[in-house]
Amino acid sequence: MPTESLYPKVDIPNVDLWTFLFERNDRPFPDDKIIYKDADTSRCYTYAQVKSTAIDFGKGLKSQWEWKKGDVLGLFTPNCIDTPAIIWGTHWAGGIVSPANPGYTADELAFQLKDSGAVALATQKTFLKVAVEAAKKAGISEDRIILIGDERDESFNFKHFTSIRPLSGTQRYRRTKLNPEEDLAFLVYSSGTTGHPKGVMLCHRNIVSNILMLKAGEGGNVTWNGGPDGKGDSILAFLPFYHIYGLTCLIHQSLYSGLTLVVMPKFEIERFCSIIQNQKITFAYVVPPVVLLLGKHPIVDKYDLSSLRMLNSGAAPLTQELVEAVYKRLKVPIKQGYGLSETSPTTHTQPWDQWNKTIGSVGTLLPNQTAKYMSPEEKELPIGETGELWIKGPNIFKGYHNNPEGTKNALTPDGYFKTGDVGHQDKDGNFYITDRVKELIKYKGFQVPPAELEGLLISHPMVNDIAVVGIYNKDQATEVPRAYIVPAPGVEGSPKSAQEIMQWLQAKVANHKRLRGGVRFVDEIPKSASGKILRRLLKVRAQEEEEKGVKAKL
Repeated sequence: MPTESLYPKVDIPNVDLWTFLFERNDRPFPDDKIIYKDADTSRCYTYAQVKSTAIDFGKGLKSQWEWKKGDVLGLFTPNCIDTPAIIWGTHWAGGIVSPANPGYTADELAFQLKDSGAVALATQKTFLKVAVEAAKKAGISEDRIILIGDERDESFNFKHFTSIRPLSGTQRYRRTKLNPEEDLAFLVYSSGTTGHPKGVMLCHRNIVSNILMLKAGEGGNVTWNGGPDGKGDSILAFLPFYHIYGLTCLIHQSLYSGLTLVVMPKFEIERFCSIIQNQKITFAYVVPPVVLLLGKHPIVDKYDLSSLRMLNSGAAPLTQELVEAVYKRLKVPIKQGYGLSETSPTTHTQPWDQWNKTIGSVGTLLPNQTAKYMSPEEKELPIGETGELWIKGPNIFKGYHNNPEGTKNALTPDGYFKTGDVGHQDKDGNFYITDRVKELIKYKGFQVPPAELEGLLISHPMVNDIAVVGIYNKDQATEVPRAYIVPAPGVEGSPKSAQEIMQWLQAKVANHKRLRGGVRFVDEIPKSASGKILRRLLKVRAQEEEEKGVKAKL
């Protein structure tokens, strides 16, 4: 039997995001509640200011650009407190927002702009060179590139978004009516393991439902008027807003719940610690690389992080060793959650009071969803058995943009999304995600989950960071696990160190999980902005190493 959520069902209103966020009757916090605050400049937006700025921008789109329903605005910017108003102004005018990674090259950005059909682009002054080049390739005229943030263009070639407002007060512009189940709010691009990123179509209902699911998952523990001083919880936002994790959990949840979001443009460990100490941050959504730094980086000892009541880690599996190491050092609990771009994103989270009872679990299924684990033959598996996770619910995306084949492979006729993630659930409804279907290493018919080996190896004192990939071994005609290790400070990346680490692991795992592909020491592990290990890059590196080895033997 498929598993239903243990939470009571939540009522999901059939409204678009603007109505849900700005025309509600049940908002408990006042208009002047500060929602977004720039960590560097202390510039702020209250709830009322976000709303009025968004309306001005939405009216400006209609009056200056004749914005039509379904028009797409590209966003190419690091985290900025102007982003929320831009998003909801675009929605007010009936548009769709497509955020892009500010680390993209002009070609990568041009691909997304073309694929999404973007007709305009918002960026920051520092990113203009790449933005202009990409817009040109995508056929977007320069007068449709606008700036957000504190810096203006001295040449006046590019307007600031605050200039996109109605030119005349005589004409009345009305908000565009939207169908929450059909009309898209976002086109986010999911970094596929191969080929170009795929455009994930998220409608208004998808995001509305996920905001309510998230609220249920936090169980009333983060509030607009709670926290240690009664002024409400403060969340530190460094996760990228262009990623669905930051988009829903940070931007949308903070406005809906009246939480103050202190916004960092990018992550730096010392700045992160300093902001927590000085602004008395109570809660943060994080990713495993940040948890790793909190457990091992010497700079952390310089700061008082005691205001933190909880961290929530997502985007990649987190191990028991890491959770316990951070708690031992900082006395800060860490719970885990799980989600994907295609699920808007959050599907599971650990309840606050369960963080140390089910460490390693991503928690229980959030409300209004059904899930099941499936065998490679697509047969439903009983509780406790490992398979691919399939999920159904109102947060499941509408499909991949311009990609009917991808959509058909991902969504079943009865509405389940095949996540591509492997794991199991226990008898109490706790879910465990152990790896990606495509990343499992197949050693002589046995499955080796890289994340399991990484979880063990990260606890070794000689290891600062770790990634495990499968390498094809011709002599044995099978894949074998290889570890790429960033050595701890003072540790020499020598054959002796490698041997010591391999022998240490050997004593802890079954025979088929040994590091038969050896150990390679590296300066850093390649990771995406959301903290996922980019194994494909390591596999390319491994292939090059193998080829060099063959040539050396010749």
